[in-house]
Amino acid sequence: MFHLDDMWRGYVTCLQPNPAGEAAGVQPVFIEGGSCLIGDTLEDTSILVADGEIAALGGSRPAGALLLDAKNKLVLPGMVDIHGDAFERQMMPRPNVGIPPDIALTDTDAQLVAGGITTAFHGLTLSWEPGLRSVEGGARFVAALNSIKKKLCCDHHLQIRWETFAFEAVDTVKDWLASDMAPALAFNDHTSSTVRKLATNKPNKLGEWAARAGLSEQGYIEMVHEVWDRQENVPEQIETLSRFAQSHGRAMLSHDDDSLELRQRFRDVGARVAEFPMSIDVARDARSHDEHIVLGAPNVVRGGSHNGALNAAECIDEGLCTVLASDYYYPAMLAAVFKLVADGRQTLDEAWPLVSENPAQAMNLDDRGRLSEGARADVIIVDAADDRQPRVAATITGGTIACVSDQDVFGKRP
Repeated sequence: MFHLDDMWRGYVTCLQPNPAGEAAGVQPVFIEGGSCLIGDTLEDTSILVADGEIAALGGSRPAGALLLDAKNKLVLPGMVDIHGDAFERQMMPRPNVGIPPDIALTDTDAQLVAGGITTAFHGLTLSWEPGLRSVEGGARFVAALNSIKKKLCCDHHLQIRWETFAFEAVDTVKDWLASDMAPALAFNDHTSSTVRKLATNKPNKLGEWAARAGLSEQGYIEMVHEVWDRQENVPEQIETLSRFAQSHGRAMLSHDDDSLELRQRFRDVGARVAEFPMSIDVARDARSHDEHIVLGAPNVVRGGSHNGALNAAECIDEGLCTVLASDYYYPAMLAAVFKLVADGRQTLDEAWPLVSENPAQAMNLDDRGRLSEGARADVIIVDAADDRQPRVAATITGGTIACVSDQDVFGKRP
């Protein structure tokens, strides 16, 4: 339990860490006065949160329930981020400057709930590179997450971004897929594109890549060419891991599909979510097969891709994007939705599923992403008086108050 006085000490205060499934006994919360997104309709109603679930829509406040005043604010399902790697900046804020993963994760957790993200799939890259994206680095991250998860507020998950040339990671990936962490598996091939870039010119990111791996530029180039010799065995490794993931019921995604043939190849092995397709034809093909398409929320916020890829807002106009992910910037998810609304591209009820119900479905999480009785109580209160700069006033994760940034939700302080 917490004391209200604690809430006045900072802009964002994590109040009750929320280990999944351990919300029983936490004080019920009654939200009233706000405009709630129920299905595809904004309704002026109340919400009772108890025992980790949405216990009731409408009705009066029961005795003992903490009152949250959402007057003049929106009450929305918590956001589900299925691809976020901004945590890497907390892990390595400067090249070759590492921060202990438990500290980095605690910082990341605060950023997530402050931005209204209540479920986060960390895009943890397992590569042949040494350093930040190595198998050993990934193992340290997972060990830290497992050790402190019960102290965190957001519901943390893994999206294993397996570099398909990283054969040394296969056994580790299998172990994680078989564990109760229930991670998603994304197939990434950045090796082929790196080889192509090195063959045509000296990429402007070569220094960044080498620094991340703790290598000289020449050492990095030599390692790339050594790994490239594995190319003939890559399809076999993909088949092996995809069968293993399917046998454990894990969601699978393919990343940066640049051809219809590649999308079909990953579809055939069970990867039915297309992340960041590289052409409009691939996106159209994915939707024709009723597959989820993930694009970056920063793309919407910035008005286009930073690397010349598909324009996310234009894809949304065509129905070719079903999920927006934070990608490399957590605050972009909230900002992107309200930019779509402010620009007249979508209404709020059309846009919000891009960051809530749709990503939950893509990750096989059928207990969240909506405000309905019996659903997991992931709820955010948003002040959208300025729809160009919405802000999260309060976040509830799994039935507990994770953070508060607006004291008015508790009424005026005496």
